[in-house]
Amino acid sequence: MFRPARSKRPQKQQITRTASVPAPVGGWNARDSLAAMDRADAVVLQNFFALPYSVRLRKGYTSWATGLGAQVETLMQYRPPTGGGSMFAAAGANIYDVTSGGAVGAAVVSGLTNARWQYIDFAVGGTSYLYAVNGADKPRLYNGVAWTAIDGVSVPAVTGVTTTNLVNINVHKSRIWFIESGTLKAWYLPTNSVGGAVSALDLSGLCVRGGYLMTMATWTLDAGRGMDDHAVFITSEGEIVVYAGVDPASAATWQLVGVYAMGTPLGRRCAVKYAGDVLVITKDGLFPLSKALMSSRVNTKTALTDKIQSAVSEATTLYGTSFGWQTMIYPPENMLFLNVPVAVGSQQQYVMNTISGAWSNFTNMPANCWELWNDILYFGGNGVVYKAWNGTNDNGANIVGEALPAFNYFGSATQQKRFTMVRPLIATDSTAGLLFGINTDFKNVTPTGVPSFASATSSAWDTAKWDSGAWGSSDLEMKTDWQSVFGVGFCGALHMIIETNSANLQWIATDYVIEDGGVI
Repeated sequence: MFRPARSKRPQKQQITRTASVPAPVGGWNARDSLAAMDRADAVVLQNFFALPYSVRLRKGYTSWATGLGAQVETLMQYRPPTGGGSMFAAAGANIYDVTSGGAVGAAVVSGLTNARWQYIDFAVGGTSYLYAVNGADKPRLYNGVAWTAIDGVSVPAVTGVTTTNLVNINVHKSRIWFIESGTLKAWYLPTNSVGGAVSALDLSGLCVRGGYLMTMATWTLDAGRGMDDHAVFITSEGEIVVYAGVDPASAATWQLVGVYAMGTPLGRRCAVKYAGDVLVITKDGLFPLSKALMSSRVNTKTALTDKIQSAVSEATTLYGTSFGWQTMIYPPENMLFLNVPVAVGSQQQYVMNTISGAWSNFTNMPANCWELWNDILYFGGNGVVYKAWNGTNDNGANIVGEALPAFNYFGSATQQKRFTMVRPLIATDSTAGLLFGINTDFKNVTPTGVPSFASATSSAWDTAKWDSGAWGSSDLEMKTDWQSVFGVGFCGALHMIIETNSANLQWIATDYVIEDGGVI
């Protein structure tokens, strides 16, 4: 009996497989090795904002107030407790009322030396005030009707100091404090007063590094006996002097808590209140005082910017002396903005999700300064005040997002792979142009070409090594089309550029088709 001979050729095994990777909700990582980066992070995440469940293209901005004639370097709001109020913008030698938006009228204050003001809102005796200083002009006091230039003979008057030297201002324990430019002196008024004779607190005997005072902040701590406010003075050399108590003139009620060291602060707007804490922008990163003062300066792990430390270090080295460093909290969207003054008109923002701690990098928002008024975010540009996080384009221009997620070995670091298809799972409600391809073996090669989105009903793919196409829909719709790519390497990642002027867009995940090869 004859039987067919068995084939000696082994059965061919399937080498094609699929893999799915979530969108980089861990955010921008400019700290870890490319080979060891968490797969939820991104090497590049520009003009995307990392949410806990997806990554969305950032919103745009629209023109709010125009005709200011110079770079807007300060936005200030007047906030009476009865509601309403006003917003003002300082540009060049003038201050303008920009409450209503549109083309501004005549300046409410003119003939000024500079537009870099620090301000407070303060209410006393049934009247609410906006109090502003800039270190060159007489302080300006606004009571809801008129602006008063404050000196030794004005009404109200401030005596005992040359008022044009006052460069920063803070409210602590119902008392207004001033910082004098170029010195280690802080001056304070009597409690619940906007005028009067000031008294000095000279910190030169405590600050061994010298320098001058940059700013003052109020820091809320819980030391086991309930909430208490501490007065914090920050010098140009990174020394932090902390006091507890009420009356600086009384040794019984005013005690030195300590003198600490941290990185050099960046600009007069280096400190911002963050819940009960204070965030300070330094050359070492953005630190909460509650953690920074418990460790040495070299421990950058306590910085909120720890995950993007390489980018922060480079930015502070290159642009640390530039005007425009500022931190702004935007609670409605769980955002923390760190404004980076790369150049006038070319500023960037490092943006953190306050829920997840994930970072992103925003570009093409030319912000000199920021303000949150009536829970709406604004920034000052060249002769214009813009409403931020508004609309789907940048005052008519396209929004361009770029993302390169962490490189992924897809299960084997020693086995070569060929990537043949990808499927970015993106939900969008309008037309968006895409340009993407595969980067392999840690290469950061930007896709070439121009994302085209002239048509929302068809897509053109496989025109070159890098694919491009147009997606669009009237409703938020998930796009699940596979597209061809080509890349060979041990690890890989989708490199994607998205451009739109009309779309809300969220990126959920990316699917890959992979052919496994040999070890070499």
